[in-house]
Order: sequence, then structure tokens, then C-alpha cells
Amino acid sequence: MPATPHNPAKSATAANQSKLFVQSIDKAMKVLTAFDGSRRQLSLSEIAKLTGVGISAAQRFTYTLSALGYLRKEANSQYELSPRLLSFGNHYLSSNELVSRAAPLLQQLALSVEEATNLTVLDGDEIVFVSRFISRHSLFPAVQVGSRLPAFCTAPGLAMLATLDAASAQQLLEQSDLRQHSVHTMTDIGQITQRLQQIRSCGYALTREEYFLGDISTAAAITDTHGRAIGAINVAIARSRWQDEHDQARIAEQVMDVARALSQPRKR
Repeated sequence: MPATPHNPAKSATAANQSKLFVQSIDKAMKVLTAFDGSRRQLSLSEIAKLTGVGISAAQRFTYTLSALGYLRKEANSQYELSPRLLSFGNHYLSSNELVSRAAPLLQQLALSVEEATNLTVLDGDEIVFVSRFISRHSLFPAVQVGSRLPAFCTAPGLAMLATLDAASAQQLLEQSDLRQHSVHTMTDIGQITQRLQQIRSCGYALTREEYFLGDISTAAAITDTHGRAIGAINVAIARSRWQDEHDQARIAEQVMDVARALSQPRKR
């Protein structure tokens, strides 16, 4: 199952009412995000349809983005993303203090458990993978740095949601797309709220095949001085390799240790 594509329209809905909002930038970003990974190339008419702009506007935006090096126009008049876009991700990763601090601990954890380990952050109602160490046992190599998944049914997302106050967590769940990603996905807000209370009590989140079938994930939140999540560490293990209570206690302890080492001291 592919990772959820990011929809920038969610965050732009309220902001675009302001006179400070630059509509042309919004439209340019819509052109770039139309390439969501489901297709490598798009025609001008397909870009216009996906973004909701007219053909003439789409032509101007694709020409400008191509001139700036962010799009490529192929001989068949199809457009595709340019590698230059990777520079934005690289700038984020190289300037992010948490990513830098977490890297050696995440790698050490990966070597210890011999499973995939990840650092994610919360962005709206989604988690974003910002660092990832895979193992020879990894089930889902398609999940990469930059991939997004819904927070409500993933262990890192639930671990981070559990650090929010009740009202903030409720609001985020209400704006989430609570769809059934697998037969194990919990979509009832009341049940998810109870689950968050349990996570707060035990200090970690555990999901079993709730987004990816065959995947068991254990996560703990990295918190700031106010106890709110600034990220989460998780270990993902294939169900065929999971040894129930032995692995649950072993993995949870190591994940929480790393999360505590990266968390900021709480203000008293």
C-alpha cells in the first residue's frame, strides 16, 4: 500500500483568505505536488486538470518551473520532476538539529534490534519520515525519507498525539481522514482517544498491521521542555519475526530509551 500523498490544500485553506497570501506561489506548488508518485510524467492538460488551473496558466507555470530547473519537459511534451527538487529536502535535513542528534542513536538502535528504525515528525494529521535505517528484514522499502502516513493509525503518530492535550488531540483527529487502511485499522475517535490515554500511561505506542499488513510497529515520542512531541522513534518488525510479549517488552524499552535520550528536560 503506498504512502499517503501530501495534500497542501489542507494547510492553505484558511491562510489563502489573507491579503498576504500569494496565489501564484500556491498554484506553482500545486503544479509540483501534482506529481504525487503515482505517475512519473504528466501532460500539460493533465497538470491543468489535477491542479484546477486553466491550460494557459498551467503553461505559464510549467514553463517557469522548467526554466528554474524544477521540472523537465521531455521530447514527448510530457513533464516530470527534476532532481533539483531534492535540494529542498537536503536543506531541511542538513539544518534540522533533531535529525543530526538522532542519527547515531537511530543507527545504533537499528544495529541492536536488526530491524528498520525511523525518526518521524508530526505535520498536521500526518507523520513524515525524516530519517530511516532499514535492515535486511525490512518489509517496505518503498517507505523513504519524505514519505507520509496518517498519524491516527501509525505507532509514531499515536505516540506523538498522546503528548498533546485532550482538546488538541481531539481537534487533530476530527480533521483526519479516518479511513480503513486495513482490517485492523481503528477509526472510531472515542476508541482512539482511549488508546491515547493508555499510551500516555505506558510511554509507548504499539500498532499491529493497522496501516501495512504484516507490519508491527513500536514507537515512543521525543518531547520538548513542555512535554509535547517534536518527533518519534519507532522500530518496525514483520509479523513473521514478532515474538509477542518478549519482543514487545524488549523493543519498547529500547525505543523509549532512545526517545528519552533525545528529549529535552521538562520545565518544572
